[in-house]
This record gives sequence, C-alpha cells and structure tokens, in this order.
Amino acid sequence: MTPPTSKPSPRPGQPVRGSRTGRPVMALLDLLGRRWALRVLWELRDGDPLTFRELQSRSGDISSSVLNDRLRELREASIVATQSGGGYHLTNEGRDLLASLMPLDTWAQRWADRAAEAGEAEETGEQAHIDIDGDIDRDIGGVSPGTTPG
Repeated sequence: MTPPTSKPSPRPGQPVRGSRTGRPVMALLDLLGRRWALRVLWELRDGDPLTFRELQSRSGDISSSVLNDRLRELREASIVATQSGGGYHLTNEGRDLLASLMPLDTWAQRWADRAAEAGEAEETGEQAHIDIDGDIDRDIGGVSPGTTPG
C-alpha cells in the first residue's frame, strides 16, 4: 500500500483552490489557508530560527506530518528557509509577507471591536447601526442620538 501523497504546493499560474487560472493572490490565499500555515509564520515572526521540535511545541497540536508539509510548502514559496546550523526562519520575502498582513490584522481588530459593540448593544436593548462613513450610531429605545422623541 502506498502512502498518501500530499497536495501539490500552490503556485501562481497553476490551478488552486478557488481559481482555475491560479491568479497569484488566489495561490497565496490557498497556501496561507492551509492548516497551520499562518501559525508557523506567526511562530517564526521574531526572527530567531526555530528547530522542527521547537516549532511543533510552540504550535500546539500540529502533527509532525502536517508541520513537514507546511514547512515544505513555505520553503517552496521562498517564505521560510532552513538555517545552516539547523532551524527554520522567515526569509526576506516571508518578513515582507507578514508586514503585508498587518493591515488585515488592523481591519480584523476593528471588526472585532464593532462586533463587541454590537453585542453590548444587544445586551442593553440598543440597536447599533453603522453609517456609510463607518461610524456607529446607537438607537436607544427607538431614539437616535441627536434627535428628540417623536
């Protein structure tokens, strides 16, 4: 019985999950959307090389086979490299990629804040509305701030 083969690494120009044409952004999203890929990048963010076992330990429940697959894919994409003395580290491209993801983190934090505010409004009976300019208005008992009860 032959062992199962892992999926091929996503590559721009090749069909990937969600794109038959392999648009570069879709290939990247396929790569980053694979189990544990972002966690591996996160653990390597400080620049210190980590051994396989250190990465596995820091990443929680990741199996050695999945970690091997992710490291192979990230190396093939030139995002992660191996250090001559052992260990894995982000390449310059990998650090650029993490920097490029920071605006997504900022957006996600604003999203979480909006969701928390909407949740608080539900708990207090307020209704939160997001204006087209992104401001949150609250209706308290059917009266919007800045208006008088009708």
